[in-house]
Amino acid sequence: MTYDYRPMYGGAHYDPEPAGGQVTSLSLYDGPDRAALVAATGPGVRLRAGAYRFALPDVPAGRYWASVTFTPSEGAQPVKDQSVRLDLPLGLGLVTSPEAVAKELGVPLPLTAEQRDDLLTAIRKAQADVVAYLGQPVIPQLVTRTALTPYWSRDYRLEDADSWPFDVDDMVQVSAYRARQDGTYDVDFLVGFDGAANEAVVRYVTTHAAESERNRPGGVGAQGRRVSSVSAEGQSISYESEPVTGRAGALPTLDSLSRWKRRLFQPLNRPARAPWPYSSVRDRGRGRGR
Repeated sequence: MTYDYRPMYGGAHYDPEPAGGQVTSLSLYDGPDRAALVAATGPGVRLRAGAYRFALPDVPAGRYWASVTFTPSEGAQPVKDQSVRLDLPLGLGLVTSPEAVAKELGVPLPLTAEQRDDLLTAIRKAQADVVAYLGQPVIPQLVTRTALTPYWSRDYRLEDADSWPFDVDDMVQVSAYRARQDGTYDVDFLVGFDGAANEAVVRYVTTHAAESERNRPGGVGAQGRRVSSVSAEGQSISYESEPVTGRAGALPTLDSLSRWKRRLFQPLNRPARAPWPYSSVRDRGRGRGR
């Protein structure tokens, strides 16, 4: 199990390696005060500009507060980034976690095994609704291509998917690249929509999973309808009404995700260009020079 970390320094994402720095360690704690150390790992391995991968230690499932130590440049004093919070295990194919849903419900942590299982089921149901609405998966596929040669130009960036000869009809991101001895690269691509990196998708799945458990008889944090007041004699009860859609506190609707919905049509192909050097533009990658 691994975790990909992006260093924060001076309030911005930062890459220490070009300046001679290093991402040295990641420490896991059992509370937000970061007093009791649970486990530590390191150093981080640089995947690409500004991204480092840690191999996570084997720890029980749950929420952990982390502290990442790195040196911003050669000879500089180490700094600690305490903005990291991890809900483990990772890699379950879900855009949110049982801990995030539990906090939405006001259920104290740590979770029992039964609570975790119920919340995982609620997350999968809410996530399935999003997948059906968008018409595409919300978890990308990891694809590795070996011995690739990038398209070299004045503005090339190896972390840019357009810099590589990898042509698919979907969203593509570079996850990592590794240089080979012959000057080529092995490249890991993320293909497809990454719902876990989309705040709107994460919020929808988290809040709807929480609401379904809240209203399910015997569900985690189940309360039924929210009571606002009860008469002194107990003969009348008033219930809170849910906020109207679009107002603060209202549950997000599927329509809020419409911009990422897969369309049922395909754009018309562009006219073919003459081959280089007869064309004015040389083909450098996906969607260019066509």
